[in-house]
Amino acid sequence: MGHAGMAAAAVRYLRSAGAPTVAGPVEALPRPDLRAVGEDERAPVDPVRFRYVLGHFATGVTVVTAPAAGPDDTAGPAGFACQSFASLSLDPPLICFMVGRTSTTWPRIARAGAFCVNVLGAHQGDLCRGFAVSGADKFAGVVHDAAPVSGSPRLAGAAAWIDCTIHAVHTGGDHLIVVGRVDALGASGDGGEGSEVPPLLFHKGRFLT
Repeated sequence: MGHAGMAAAAVRYLRSAGAPTVAGPVEALPRPDLRAVGEDERAPVDPVRFRYVLGHFATGVTVVTAPAAGPDDTAGPAGFACQSFASLSLDPPLICFMVGRTSTTWPRIARAGAFCVNVLGAHQGDLCRGFAVSGADKFAGVVHDAAPVSGSPRLAGAAAWIDCTIHAVHTGGDHLIVVGRVDALGASGDGGEGSEVPPLLFHKGRFLT
């Protein structure tokens, strides 16, 4: 299946899940024709080298959360640690995050049709590690309330939060590029002088302190 086919499949999945909170239909954008690079034209990039070099780019760290998809969803809220996050557009207000296509958490977020990006504070490294594992109750002992529009878990102590509905999904190699339309947002600095929480930063495979 080509890139366009994978994007269309992702869109069909979202539609079949019947995400009730999505403001409008999620459409795959047309993709340009891409010429395959022959093996004799360029050597493949070594994955270890790729990870090492890209690790020099320092990033913030987020936890993307979503509410239970409905009253029959016994799994409860979903969430995963994500450093591949960026602002995308001011008008309309859009953000994006990238998630691995093999993620077991992403389908639950897709079914919910909405999510909240929690920008972690410098003191929340252990919280990040908890959301980076699979197969555990990630919300056990985690203090949170409901984001105002989506109802997604909004983690206490975060530097900022962005409440979104899913706007579009695109393929990007072994990841999906999820675009969210921002419905509400806030930051720790909203509480006045001295209330701003410094961010958690990740660089070369470890948190910066």
